[in-house]
Amino acid sequence: MIFRVLSFALSPQKKKLEEKKTMEEPIKTTAAPRGVVVGGSIAGLCCAHALVAAGWEVKVIEKSASPPSGSPTGAGLGLDSQSCRTLSRWISDTDLILTSTFPLSVELNQLTDSENKTSRTLVRDDNFGFRAAHWADLHSILYKSLPAGIVLWGHQYLSFETFSNKPSVLVKAKVLRTDENVELFGDLLIAADGCLSSIRQHFLPDFKLRYSGYTAWRGVLDFSGRESSDTISGIRRAYPVLGNCLYFDLAHKTHSVFYELKNNRLNWIWYINGPEPELKGNSMTMKVREDMITKMHEEAKNVWVPELAKVIVETNEPFINAIYDSDPLPQLIFDNVVLVGDAAHPTTPHGLRSTNMSVLDAAILGHCLEKWGLESLTSALDEFQKVRLPVVSSQVLHARQLGRIKQGLVLQDHKVFDPRMATPEECLQLQQRNMPFFDTTPFTC
Repeated sequence: MIFRVLSFALSPQKKKLEEKKTMEEPIKTTAAPRGVVVGGSIAGLCCAHALVAAGWEVKVIEKSASPPSGSPTGAGLGLDSQSCRTLSRWISDTDLILTSTFPLSVELNQLTDSENKTSRTLVRDDNFGFRAAHWADLHSILYKSLPAGIVLWGHQYLSFETFSNKPSVLVKAKVLRTDENVELFGDLLIAADGCLSSIRQHFLPDFKLRYSGYTAWRGVLDFSGRESSDTISGIRRAYPVLGNCLYFDLAHKTHSVFYELKNNRLNWIWYINGPEPELKGNSMTMKVREDMITKMHEEAKNVWVPELAKVIVETNEPFINAIYDSDPLPQLIFDNVVLVGDAAHPTTPHGLRSTNMSVLDAAILGHCLEKWGLESLTSALDEFQKVRLPVVSSQVLHARQLGRIKQGLVLQDHKVFDPRMATPEECLQLQQRNMPFFDTTPFTC
């Protein structure tokens, strides 16, 4: 297949010639098959790595003007052992994933008594086996490990076109710096454009996201140079396994997540029940005002133990995510267009699955493409869907249920989980290892 970037800003004669070439049967060649990825976040970069490893050539379209590497963009995330192994295979420095992340060997769910400001353990898993990473750190590792020129920064996706007489796809984008329109022509289009995917909307115009019933305040406290401060000394006393543990604090109808990241950073998330917010723009992140932050700080002091509240108060630029997911999609492939990452399975974050599902989407897609080859692209995509759709569907629904349990929302049996009254057996349902395919995700049917 021919894969090329074509400018719309051509002379009339040359433009007609190029348009004629585009619509003709592709020239037969022994060149590698080619994929176009829309979205340069972690899911998109993982797909680029997987396709390169499978012998494909690939271009990634990303509207951001430059890599966010080294910036405070994003927050913390958890990587399971299978994702860590997969990522390490794509990166020349195989130890880099381990050296840039913190072990989360322990998962600990504990009850916070907001009145007495005390905590007690509900359930603990000492064989958790995840690792904690910062979004920007992982993105930087993935980007810098790709061959130069694969990611087209500052390119805004516009539209795509497929052809009934040949298995190819034409993707149109705008170069934001110059306002020039370009075309990319390849064999496969991969939609890694997030939970608000416009490519998914093309195929499923009636698709709607589902509001979870709560939002999340998030932040990362950088305590570099303050390692011996009262705040850090206090939090280490109150959370003695910090640096090796994923903490979940459950209070009445709310819960928080807390863990340490590399380079002297503490990541926290606090989920708060409430009506669906009015979002502006194409983002799940809400703009916050100083009065909203002040109110959140006061409420943190009321709900959480003083040590955690102090970390929250001292965090610069906290932000709010509105939490959405969706019912499982009926399919992930549409001819030679495939959905991956949050475009394929918007999920709540309670199962730590969003990034892990994205990594494994990419890895399994690459495995299927390498196994079947371009000549059997339909078979490759069919196998990808058969392998991934049951897995991601069950994981999305489990994450939804876990979020409702921890937030004290009404469950399907019309009951509400109350951590203050729960038995040890009931507390077991809080553990992450109940997630379907927690230990191993299949790569083949």
